[in-house]
Amino acid sequence: MDIKEKIATIHNLMRVKKFTQAIINSHKLIKLYPNVSYLYNLCGMAYQGNKQIKKSIESFNIALHHDPENLAAMNNLANSYKSLNYYDRAEEIYEKVLRKDPNNIKCLNNFSNLKQTLRDYETAKELLLKALEIEEKNLNILFNLAECYQSLGELDQAKDYALKILNLQPNHTAAHRFICGIINHRSDKSYFPKIIEIEKSDDFKNFSSEEKKDIYFSLGKAHEDNQDYEKSFNYLQKANLIKNKEINYNLSSHEKLTKSIIKLFHDFDFGKIKKKSLENRIIFICGMPRSGSTLIEQLIAAHNEVSGAGELSYVRDAVAKNFLEDLRFNKQKIFEEASAERNIIAEQYIELLKYHKFKTNIVTDKAPQNFLWLGFIKIFFPNSKIIHSYRNSKDNCLSIFKNYFPSNDMLWSFDQSNIANYYNLYLDLMNFWKTKFNESIFDVNYEHLVQSPEDELKKIFSFCNLTWDPNCLNFYQSKKTPISTASVNQASKPIYKSSVNSNEGFSKYLTEMFHILDTKS
Repeated sequence: MDIKEKIATIHNLMRVKKFTQAIINSHKLIKLYPNVSYLYNLCGMAYQGNKQIKKSIESFNIALHHDPENLAAMNNLANSYKSLNYYDRAEEIYEKVLRKDPNNIKCLNNFSNLKQTLRDYETAKELLLKALEIEEKNLNILFNLAECYQSLGELDQAKDYALKILNLQPNHTAAHRFICGIINHRSDKSYFPKIIEIEKSDDFKNFSSEEKKDIYFSLGKAHEDNQDYEKSFNYLQKANLIKNKEINYNLSSHEKLTKSIIKLFHDFDFGKIKKKSLENRIIFICGMPRSGSTLIEQLIAAHNEVSGAGELSYVRDAVAKNFLEDLRFNKQKIFEEASAERNIIAEQYIELLKYHKFKTNIVTDKAPQNFLWLGFIKIFFPNSKIIHSYRNSKDNCLSIFKNYFPSNDMLWSFDQSNIANYYNLYLDLMNFWKTKFNESIFDVNYEHLVQSPEDELKKIFSFCNLTWDPNCLNFYQSKKTPISTASVNQASKPIYKSSVNSNEGFSKYLTEMFHILDTKS
């Protein structure tokens, strides 16, 4: 087997996600050809796939040592820095690549992804539009543009770009799922037959499981819009079964984590925490996904003194990096840090916020699952405000079941039992936090909020020490805060009540989930 065949084998291994073997094969080739930049870049890509980011950086740097003009290695190096939240280094390298090759499609796309991470969707859009001028039929660029316009609340443009994808590739299932998520099939009846036609086609049996999942989620949404809840459930169940079979998720690790957190803080006195002065004021909005947290952020961030940061991973990343290993917490280190004069964790968080270039000192962080880390938030951000968003448990869990979440944080969301048990663990943890520092947590009930938005928002503003601004009720008009979550379509409209008691249509089909939830009621 010559070197080209060996390289092709490594590419094939990465294609099927056998990254460890790809790394082994790369190192074998490097021993034979120790000065070939391409091989170090290839090895770095395998390390990226294996989530060994620091090793990938080492490989890319060696690749650049042997060939300083290796633009592929530069681009990949920037991607690795981005994944470690080293945004300044990543941006510097992307810009360097584009100075050398302004038409580098991969770099334009990756740089756009960085800008979207930092919620600079306008710049992200411009980078993608430039890429599209170079390759007008690039499906990846078209899809990223659709998502970018969606986050900006420009849903018509988002739909147009998704339709351009389908004109080029009619069976692009992700684009179909995207469009179905935007439109209401009850008022727009033109699209429904297209999805049905795909499922009934002879080609459908040859679709990958991922493609079938997209179509099933699309049909589930369409049938729900048309109030055919039985058919909707059947398709949603098919979609979730496909995904759950692929990941084979076990909730035990999350249960162990929850118990570890409660044990860690059981005897800790939060009243002894010293208040520390920081430049920024953070409003943490937490709760279950699909609990109304996006709506709350949109309402608050419409205030002229507030910027909405969306779902930041900075708290979770800081805890994992500094205090957590194999689901075990370094108790001594945590509490030493809590009593220290300098708050290193908070300082790191604030530094990361600077990359977003917010123009206000008050920022919202609405990563829903920050409820896991409220003890750390209370320690490291003692001046922060914590808002807990919650709604009817059955409505909440149904909404999770019928939406597709690609995040690795949401692997529990594809099974009725896992969703309900995760929800109950969330309740246990929230109840625990309230025994420890209830006065620092402000509960916002979604049903109350949509019923009496002005009254509830005034209470929220009072808790956050914000002056009343009635214009915040018209948040959907300003589109001040982009949305990058499954809630984007709902939160781009005026407040509505149709999601309240949405579980009733599905109640006879979600008996497993609802039975588990009832054990806590």
